[in-house]
Amino acid sequence: MAESLRRLVNIGTFSVLQEKIEKWLSDYYLNTCDQNTARCCEIIELNAKVQGQLFKLLSLCAQEGGMYGGASIIKSRLLPFLGQNFFTAGGAVTADTTLSVLAEAAAKDRELSDLQEMYEKSLDDLDIELQNARTENEDLKDELSETKLELDRSMRVSSSDKMFSELEVNDLKRKLAAAEDEIRSLKSKAGLLSNYTDEVQRLRDDIALLSVRRDVLLRTPEKPIESIRSKLEDKLDTLYHRYIPGPTSPLSIDDSIQRIRQQNLTARFNDMFAQDRLTCMDTLRRYSDDHENNQRIVFAIMQDAYNVAKLEFRQFKMKTRANLAKTHYGPDTLEEAVQDYINRNIDLYDLPGMVSDVIRALNRNPKIFLPPETSFAVCQPFIREAVKLAWQMSALAHPLDIAVATDAELFDDTKYRRSYDSEYTAPLVNHHIWPCLVQGVRVLVKGEAMTLRGASLGSPRRSRSPARSASPVRALSPVLRARSPRRFRSRSPSPLRRSLSPSRHARFS
Repeated sequence: MAESLRRLVNIGTFSVLQEKIEKWLSDYYLNTCDQNTARCCEIIELNAKVQGQLFKLLSLCAQEGGMYGGASIIKSRLLPFLGQNFFTAGGAVTADTTLSVLAEAAAKDRELSDLQEMYEKSLDDLDIELQNARTENEDLKDELSETKLELDRSMRVSSSDKMFSELEVNDLKRKLAAAEDEIRSLKSKAGLLSNYTDEVQRLRDDIALLSVRRDVLLRTPEKPIESIRSKLEDKLDTLYHRYIPGPTSPLSIDDSIQRIRQQNLTARFNDMFAQDRLTCMDTLRRYSDDHENNQRIVFAIMQDAYNVAKLEFRQFKMKTRANLAKTHYGPDTLEEAVQDYINRNIDLYDLPGMVSDVIRALNRNPKIFLPPETSFAVCQPFIREAVKLAWQMSALAHPLDIAVATDAELFDDTKYRRSYDSEYTAPLVNHHIWPCLVQGVRVLVKGEAMTLRGASLGSPRRSRSPARSASPVRALSPVLRARSPRRFRSRSPSPLRRSLSPSRHARFS
C-alpha cells in the first residue's frame, strides 16, 4: 500500500492534471471547438486513470483493516457519490459550488502551509537573535573584565605617580634651599665676578692666538700630525665600541630602534640645514642686515639647544633610573630597563620650558645681537625644531651630538666644509655657520664654517641692545690682579696685540 502511494506521489499526476487545465484555460479562446473537445477528453482520461489508481488504493486500505475494514466510512462518504448524482449535480449544490468549496479548501491549505512556514522562519530568526544576544553578552563580559583590569592598573599607576610626585616635591624643596644658599653666597661675590664671562672669553682668545703662534713657530709637518690624529681617533673609536651589549638589548648599537631613529634624525638634521636654517635667516634679515651676525645667531641657537636638551635629558634619565630602581626586577639590567622606558616615552619633555632656556642663553651671549626693539623670540619656530631634534638625539642609547666649536680655532676639514665666501688659504675659522654632527668620535655629517685670515684678532661683537650697552667697561677684579700682576696688567691697544704687522701677517698666512 505505502509503495503504491509513494509511486502515485512520485508520478505527480495531479500536478500534470493541474498544468493541463491551466494551459487549456490560457489557450481556450485560441483553439477551435475540436481542439477544446480533445483537450477536455484528454483531461477526463487522465482523471479517470487517477481515479482508478485511487480506487485501487482504497481497496488496499480497506483490505488492511480486515473483512469489514473501512465499511462505515465507505457507506457514509463514497456510496452517495456512486448514486444517481455521481456524474450530474443535484439538489441545491451545483458544480460551481463544489469547485468553490474545493478552491477554498485548497486556499486554506495553502494559507496554513504559509503560516507554518512563517512560524518556522520566525523561530529560526528568534534562534539567530538569541545566539547574537548571547555572543554580545559574552563580549560585554569580556569588555567588563578588561575594563576592571585596566581600572586596577590605572589605580596602581596613579598611586605610584603620587609617590613619585611626593619624592619630586621633596627633591625640589632641597634644591630650592640649596639654590637660595648659593644665591646668597653669589650676591656677596657679585662685585668680584661681574665681568667673569668677558675675562674668560678674552683668555680663550689669547690662548687660541698663542696656540696658533706656537704651531707656526714649531712648523710641525702635517703628516706626523695627521698620523697621530688618525691613531688617536682609532684608539678612541676602539675604546668607544669596546663594551657593546648583545644584539637584543636596547643598549646595542645594532638595535632596530637605534638604527631607525638615528637614520631619521640624521635626515632631519640635513633638512634643518637645507630648509629651516634658510627660513630662519630670512626671518632675521627683516630685523638685521648683518649677514654674519645672523649666521652666528643660527649657530648659537643650535649650540644652546643641544646644551639645554642634554642637561634636561640627564636630569630626566637620573629621575627615571631612581624611580625604576625601587621596583625593577627581571632578567634585564637596570640600564636596559631605563633605556627601554626612554624609548617608549621619548616625548615626555617640557618643550616650552627648554625653548625659554635657549632664549635666555641667547640673551646672555655677548657675540650676537639684535636691534633694541627686537628679541630672539622671532626665531622661536626654529628654536622649537632645534630643541626637539636635540632631545631626540640625546635620548638614543648611543646619542648623537654636535662637535665643540669655538671661534678662531684651526679649521678641520674632517668636520667642516668651507663656505662660499671663505678664504681657502686661511687656517683659522672666523665663525661657524652649521655644527658638525658626531657620535662619540665618529663624524656623521659635516658642518660648515667660514675661514678668514686674522680671525683670531677680531674681538667678539657686543650687543647693541640698551641692556647690554649699559654694562660696565671690561675691568679686572682685584683678586685676579693680585694673583697675576704681569698677566692682568692694563691692556693697551698696541699693534702687537690688536693687529698684526705685514711681516707677521705674512708669516701666519
